[in-house]
Amino acid sequence: MAPNKILCLSLLLAAAAATLAAATGGKLSPAYYSTTCPKALAIVQAGVVAAIQKETRIGASLLRLHFHDCFVNGCEASILLDETASIATEKTAVPNQSVRGYDVIDNIKAELEEACPGVVSCADILTLAARDSVVYLGGPSWEVDLGRKDSLTAGRAAVNTSIPPPTFNLTALAASFSAQGLSFRDLISLSGGHTIGVARCVSFRGHIYNDSDIDPSFAESLQQICPRSGSDGVLAPLDLKTPTHFDNCYYRNLLRKQGLLHSDQELFSGNSEADSIVRTYVNQPSVFFKDFVQGMIKMGNIKLLTGSQGEVRTDCRKVN
Repeated sequence: MAPNKILCLSLLLAAAAATLAAATGGKLSPAYYSTTCPKALAIVQAGVVAAIQKETRIGASLLRLHFHDCFVNGCEASILLDETASIATEKTAVPNQSVRGYDVIDNIKAELEEACPGVVSCADILTLAARDSVVYLGGPSWEVDLGRKDSLTAGRAAVNTSIPPPTFNLTALAASFSAQGLSFRDLISLSGGHTIGVARCVSFRGHIYNDSDIDPSFAESLQQICPRSGSDGVLAPLDLKTPTHFDNCYYRNLLRKQGLLHSDQELFSGNSEADSIVRTYVNQPSVFFKDFVQGMIKMGNIKLLTGSQGEVRTDCRKVN
């Protein structure tokens, strides 16, 4: 296609997207791209599936990427921005140094830009990719409202105070989630995302050497790969039983005192409300799936930029 025709197409699509945003008052809608980029959802899904087929672990990474984005100034793709003279990237903040999946988002964005330039936001890609990862790995599906806009800056300073570390106790975890408008039950259900993925030795070392609320044989097996010092990057599955399948085994592990992180086991450590929810998820996986979906929808709506706020980046790593 000739360059001038490409430019015209881009302008037309962008204008149509702006018209739709104005018509909906900046509100989210599952049909937000139905006219401006009808293949958007299929393109995202295909990119996610291809990435997981290449490396199963990336599904959990994409779910975590969405979580780390939303917990720092909302779901506005600020985590994707690279360092510039005027932007302090969130990527190098300590809680984000092990975050992965940026290249998958880049690839999906490139496909979308070819199909409908300047239309689909990076924030919506992150939200869809998290959902599609969960579904592909055996978890529940849900309808994703769309129409988020991308931020014009990053929030590096907020990363350390907004992302709950694996050393948090239940009270601190609940406060962290509450600060984002998420309930105690949301905390327990969304933590079930740890039914897939892995964690580094540096993240669970304290739990396996210093905590008493852990199965001794489980701790000993982990100590074989995670010494008291060194080997910080050695990986262990967050769900020992089915680390690549989205199910309720994460909660079954907690009953056995086999939560990998201190913050995991805190969900089943004597608090009557938390313990009751965990037992419910063990006995009724459908309840876990239902609550997880509700929690994901709520998290995906944290402090959004919509309508004329923010922008739709053409490159997720930099502002336009």
